[in-house]
Amino acid sequence: MVLSGAEIVIACLKEQGVDTVFGYPGGAILNIYDALYKHREITHILTSHEQGASHAADGYARATGRVGVCFATSGPGATNLVTGIATAYMDSIPIVAITCNVGTSLLGKDSFQEVDIAGITIPVTKHNFIVKDVKELAGVIRRAFKIARSGRPGPVLIDVTKDVTANETEYTEETPEVILPDTTTIREKDLEEAVRLIDQAEKPMIFVGGGAIASNASGELLEFAERLDAPVCDTLMGKGAFSGEHPLYAGMLGMHGTKYANFGVSKCDLLVTVGARFSDRVFGDASRFATHAKILQIDVDPAEINKNILVSSSIIGDVKEVLKQLNPLVEQKEHREWVAFINDLKVRFPLKYREEGLTGPYIVEEIYKATRGDAVICTEVGQHQMWAAQYYRYSRPRTFLSSGGLGTMGYGLGAALGAKVAMPEKRVINIAGDGCFRMNMNELATASRYNIPVIEVVVNNHVLGMVRQWQNLFYEGRYSATILDDRVDFVKVAEALGCKGIRVTKKEEFAPALQEAFACGGPVLLDCQVDSDDKVFPMVPAGAPIENAFDQDDLQQGQN
Repeated sequence: MVLSGAEIVIACLKEQGVDTVFGYPGGAILNIYDALYKHREITHILTSHEQGASHAADGYARATGRVGVCFATSGPGATNLVTGIATAYMDSIPIVAITCNVGTSLLGKDSFQEVDIAGITIPVTKHNFIVKDVKELAGVIRRAFKIARSGRPGPVLIDVTKDVTANETEYTEETPEVILPDTTTIREKDLEEAVRLIDQAEKPMIFVGGGAIASNASGELLEFAERLDAPVCDTLMGKGAFSGEHPLYAGMLGMHGTKYANFGVSKCDLLVTVGARFSDRVFGDASRFATHAKILQIDVDPAEINKNILVSSSIIGDVKEVLKQLNPLVEQKEHREWVAFINDLKVRFPLKYREEGLTGPYIVEEIYKATRGDAVICTEVGQHQMWAAQYYRYSRPRTFLSSGGLGTMGYGLGAALGAKVAMPEKRVINIAGDGCFRMNMNELATASRYNIPVIEVVVNNHVLGMVRQWQNLFYEGRYSATILDDRVDFVKVAEALGCKGIRVTKKEEFAPALQEAFACGGPVLLDCQVDSDDKVFPMVPAGAPIENAFDQDDLQQGQN
């Protein structure tokens, strides 16, 4: 059949099983929006800002494992997607961003709303395309979805000139290619070396990252950990890959990880790293990271091997497929003394916080109790993000959505909208700081427009909390440009944008307010007033070895 380029875009999205697109129209992309108008099988969510659309597509992808899709027009519409695309790139999230540019004859002439978005996004996409011939359009879209999903997932951008969306060509529907994990990189000798290291280890520890979630390897990971009888720690991106309620779970590793995870990795003799990329926030001082251990790294991306931390051995491949092959080769182990040592560290160095008054950790614990761990938790970036990672126990993958690699303030509300649209049966809660909320509060208008019942919990300390914490600890209390103590009323903002707003000032008010939010049936904001000087502990100073983790008790005792 003969279709216009715009109709081919919609037909290819339907071909790929896309049911939802997040976006914002404009002149260059009008032909695609006109075609979308005729195909109501695809739901379009009009966000308040293009960055919200890219974050929503990201949240949709993280919550489901499917490819998230967003639209934007040329020029500023396209550039407004860049932060969301970079966020997805840093965390290996599969999204396809479709932008439209000026007509082919106007490219390179500084035309109205013209920008080289393909050039701009080269460093933050897995691949990108600019389409100037309608005959190439369908093939490019199909390739984009394949690239986004295969191997190490990531974002792909397709920029289509406006004349291509109007031109016509023959279109033939195709069944999407089934993408199977590549197992050719999993070498027998690497598996044998891994088994040898495991057999020799007396104090093994497993370190899990987002790759275990991307490959849907939770079941295989559980079997592996129990076969090794080894404590498991994780990254921010690895939350939920291994249940936080399991006896072998040892918390998060790194700058704001638990002391028992940091001390355990510093004492172990084998660190099995599963789908984690060794971020600087994890290793601290690379020269003093896990110095007593041999390191076995399992990762789909060979570029991650020996990039930041030198390893003893590696297995290249999809985590699920590697563990499928490795598990039968590993005999059941028993490391009673080592596990008891880690359990003793848990008792000696528990996570703890100030008991009096309303605090961020208390809020997170109350959310966990109210949801019984059965919710999708999104976060912005900062102190509240770390508290959400520390005090909520994630027992399933794809239930913690947060910007890890890029650290994007303003990510969470858009992501929460994407997750809730994808999974309407799930409770979706975005935990935000007041600084982050200011960056994306306009997406409450999106929530109210479509009556998307997300709950926005603002941990409102009237400062940029994490930056202030650094200023307090390392800059002698010089609070330069971090105080937000103004007259902005978030409850009134929520109400003005069509949502319900509830203010919480005391501990005893939070649980009833949360239940009221659950019962509301629409979007709700909880403005939770907390102290400006509450801090996230434990903490490792930037560039310091992770065994130097300290907390409030250490500060009071003058040890750091």
